[in-house]
Amino acid sequence: MSDTLTSQQPPRDLDLDACAAEPIRIPGGIQPHGALLVLDPERLTRLQGSANLAEFTGLDLGQDQALDAVAGGKALAAELRRWLAAVDPALLRTVEIAGRTLQVFAHATPQGLIVEFEAPPASEAETLEGLYPRLRQFLDAIGQAADVKAIADAAVHEVRALTGFNRVMLYAFDEEGVGTVLAEDGDGVLPSYLNQRFPASDIPAQARALYVQNRVRLIPNADYAASPITPAASPVDGGPLDLSHAALRSVSPVHLEYMRNMGTWASMSVSVIVEGRLWGLISAHNREPRQVNAQVRTACDILGQVLSLQIEAREQAERNGQRLQLKQVETELLAQLALAQNFEIGLIDNAPLWLGLTNARGAAVVREGRVKAAGSTPSVDEIRTLADMLGARGEELVVLDSIAEVLPAAESYAALASGLLAVPISQIHADYIMWFRPEAIRTIEWAGDPKKPMTPGVDRLNPRKSFEMWREQVRLRSMPWTAAEIDTATGFRSAIQSFVLRRAEERAELTTRLEAINKELESFSYSISHDLRAPFRHIVGYAELLSDRQRDLDPKSAHYLQSIQDAALSAGRLVDDLLNFSQLGRASLAKDRIDMVKLVAEVRRSLSTNSTAARSTGRWATCPGPGATVRWSARSCRT
Repeated sequence: MSDTLTSQQPPRDLDLDACAAEPIRIPGGIQPHGALLVLDPERLTRLQGSANLAEFTGLDLGQDQALDAVAGGKALAAELRRWLAAVDPALLRTVEIAGRTLQVFAHATPQGLIVEFEAPPASEAETLEGLYPRLRQFLDAIGQAADVKAIADAAVHEVRALTGFNRVMLYAFDEEGVGTVLAEDGDGVLPSYLNQRFPASDIPAQARALYVQNRVRLIPNADYAASPITPAASPVDGGPLDLSHAALRSVSPVHLEYMRNMGTWASMSVSVIVEGRLWGLISAHNREPRQVNAQVRTACDILGQVLSLQIEAREQAERNGQRLQLKQVETELLAQLALAQNFEIGLIDNAPLWLGLTNARGAAVVREGRVKAAGSTPSVDEIRTLADMLGARGEELVVLDSIAEVLPAAESYAALASGLLAVPISQIHADYIMWFRPEAIRTIEWAGDPKKPMTPGVDRLNPRKSFEMWREQVRLRSMPWTAAEIDTATGFRSAIQSFVLRRAEERAELTTRLEAINKELESFSYSISHDLRAPFRHIVGYAELLSDRQRDLDPKSAHYLQSIQDAALSAGRLVDDLLNFSQLGRASLAKDRIDMVKLVAEVRRSLSTNSTAARSTGRWATCPGPGATVRWSARSCRT
């Protein structure tokens, strides 16, 4: 819809979907401050050209006519052949054509060789050789800059010095495409937008992609009439000419209306590309029409690329520094978890380290329905609800600045937890490790109300009102999670999964060892019980024989002999029970009733046989009450 970020919203009577789908790569014309020629790269014959080609260049080149066959074309044809033989990606030369000195730049496309013509620099100071000292000063300045803000300030100052525009701004885009003016340099002719924001809708996806491909865009006069391409269809493929990489490409009429509504009649933009994405734009505006020659634009392009590299290096260094700091926290926490009974208890016992992993205010772990939390968190039931919601989403990583956007009920605890960073730790259950951040209420300044409703066919964009500062209070949203914090959470998840797996393996190994020990005990018990059965049977048998032979024993001796028989029988039963016990591992347990009277009688008999105290002072009593047991006591009933 637009080529540069110059407005917060399009005219009110425009179809936004139609604007987003506008064919900005194939406008069918060029800006008239230059001319364009499309040549066959093999024969250098004309395929297409702008309607103003002959007037601007003096080249009266007919359709399919060879360039070196017309007056003034031989020098250009020779320059183009040298460039094609060198296989350079682009050409920028000053060439004499039909008695005119022109700046020529060319690039190859599948539809032919696109050659563009513009007026040359007005003075030596505007050539690359004259601009080199300024670029060197800029490199020295940003090398000493303390941060990205200082680099941005140096960049906008240098671009304004190079181009002479009334105002130069540097926008930085967030992940949603909202642009914030980080730096600005101006002479007061145009209003300032420093620190203000512009919504993402100002730059549709296709325009954003085009900014990555073609880094510099100039519009010297917002009131121009485009010079059409003839013929309209490419002789190569029959389609419209793709001008994605053409400096003279005509821009959207909507964008020209933006410029006029803003009171700017000339603009230039330079893309700031970091790690392959559109990080920001250097956007220059002028109250009056203003031409910037190709060499100055090239200098600005070089400046933009240097700026991009500097920002990328600074951001990487900042991320790496934060990652290193968080990695140290993670290492210390994992060392503590290794000593804990399980990782949940370890996390709770080391809550400061747990929260420090992502610089959170609260954290929780949900495992098999159990919840353990530390710091400022929602309630246990609310955390379970969150876990169920995350489980239904089935995402490997959840990063939210506003929980309330996906779970409206979360608005009730926004003061405790508005931001959520969560990683799953189970593929079966809704088990998660969560980190929370509280609501960060802040005020954002916009260049016009980004949410103001439109009435198609009725309202029109009013530049004076639309660009007035509009303040918005942001609620139900936390401070965003950084890439380093997200990476740390993801890495910690892997460590926890390894920890759980290692503990499971340890338990499995312990179980195996216990099973082996139990088998050894079973074997030992069976052996001992089997070996003891015979001696006890002998004792019982000989005691019975002795009792039969000595019938005239006195009562006490008969009692002793009977006690020997009873003890041996009891020991034999114990041995049989031991043998049965040794086989329990191979049989299922079964409940049965126990004759408590018989059990007490056996205990009394055993004690009366072996305890002198029992015979002399002991007494028996049944102790009443729940869970009461019957015990012998020398003095009183004990439970």
